Amino acid sequence: MSRVLELDGISAGYGETAILHNIDLHVDEGEIVVIVGPNGAGKSTVMKAVFGMLNITAGAVRLGGDEITNTPPQKVVTKGVAYVPQSANVFVSLSVEENLEMGAYISKDDPAPRIEEIYQKFPPLREKRHQPAGSLSGGQRQMLAMGKALMLHPKILLLDEPTAGLSPKYRGEIFETVHEINTTGSTILMVEQNAKQALMIADRGYVLVDGENRYTGGGQDLVNDDEIARLFLGRRTS
Repeated sequence: MSRVLELDGISAGYGETAILHNIDLHVDEGEIVVIVGPNGAGKSTVMKAVFGMLNITAGAVRLGGDEITNTPPQKVVTKGVAYVPQSANVFVSLSVEENLEMGAYISKDDPAPRIEEIYQKFPPLREKRHQPAGSLSGGQRQMLAMGKALMLHPKILLLDEPTAGLSPKYRGEIFETVHEINTTGSTILMVEQNAKQALMIADRGYVLVDGENRYTGGGQDLVNDDEIARLFLGRRTS
């Protein structure tokens, strides 16, 4: 199994404010890896560090073995990284299909065959392909954001809090969708506040606290760990 993404001793932040401290993390081909932890732990900051959206002051980010540390986002995309931010992740005034076309903006190929593949992955999007993205439900909008990100066949898909603000019903649908995307061959790194549900579909997980690695292990192992359950999953232990 080849390594798709590796963070080696990453320290990073915003201006003079340090958020991440010596973070080690990796994602192998075909995995779902989840980052969980309390608010303010630096989870989303990891995503932004990978995508070149803030200054890395120490360590290295490698994609398929090639270093991409502090590479600007517009170049990171061309190297095979797709990023779905927590909010403002679709063009609300454009139709569903126009959003998907925008997802392939740097490709010279006809987007139509790939759009058809996206519709097969996300049937609700086909039904609403001519409607403005702003008219979609929260769950459908997240499906569109993920579909748009998948248009370029990325090496890895970065999902930042894909279930934020969704009802329990839609949260469940999004986790099912993430799992289905993974089963078709996509490698995924996901940040999630709904830690237990995320870890249940994860191959591996990392628990961040105060910008540092605190725990790591298999997704199910972390769910079943009494200390992690008590501290981060809201489950009482005997």
